[in-house]
Order: sequence, then structure tokens, then C-alpha cells
Amino acid sequence: MKTPDVIAVVKDLPPISLTVEIAISACIIIGGIFIFIGSLGLLKLPNLMTRLHAPSKATTLGVGGCLVASMLTFWQLNGEFHIQEVLITFFLFLTAPVTAHFLAKAHLHLHRRHDNSIPPTDTDHHWSTFGTTLNQDSAQPKPQR
Repeated sequence: MKTPDVIAVVKDLPPISLTVEIAISACIIIGGIFIFIGSLGLLKLPNLMTRLHAPSKATTLGVGGCLVASMLTFWQLNGEFHIQEVLITFFLFLTAPVTAHFLAKAHLHLHRRHDNSIPPTDTDHHWSTFGTTLNQDSAQPKPQR
């Protein structure tokens, strides 16, 4: 089976307007900058709680910028809008913060201090800890059932 010649395929593509090329280039550059900053933050920040912000915020925006550039490119080349990049962007923006939140909650519950440095609440429960009550005497609070 013979593969098509790359140069012949590129010559058959319709031209892209200058403004769309500039928009595509800007999305790729801005997305690349966000991905680089997010990766650098993941490597250089000191602990897990600060490292969570880099991939969940900056890298999500970076990949979103690259997906917007992909949407613009294929919209210009094919003349029709494809939903795949929109779905990828939607699921990325939906799942990255939720995953970061779960990781942060697990870290908080594994490394929880049992002193009174947390300000008191106006309810019978701790701050965001599985619904345990304040009047339980055990060192490890158990969830209410």
C-alpha cells in the first residue's frame, strides 16, 4: 500500500486567512506558555498542596489553548465544526479541578493536626471533615452513620 505524498496533500489544502493563522499561533503560544509554567510549578513548588495548583490550573489552561487552536485549524481547513475538541476541553475542565480537590482532601485527612489551631465553627461539626462532631473524644474522628 502506497502512502500519499505529504507535499501533494499539503498543496491540496485550502488557504487559511492571515487573521485565523495569527489567532491559531497565539492560542498555541499562550497554551505552550501555560503548560510550561504549570510543569515548572509542578517541579519547583515545595509541597503537595502548592504543587496541586500548577497542573490543575495552568496546565489545564495550556491544553485548553492548544485545543482551541486545533478547533480553529480544522474549522478553517474542513469548513465544518467538529465536536471532538469541544468535548475534550469540556471533560478536561471538568475533571482536572475535581481530581485536584480529591487529592487535596486526601492529603488534608492524612496529615491532619489535632490541635486547636483551626478556628471554631458555629455548628457541631469540624471544618469539612466527613461530618464528625466536635464532642467525640477519640483522637481519630469517625464518620457519623
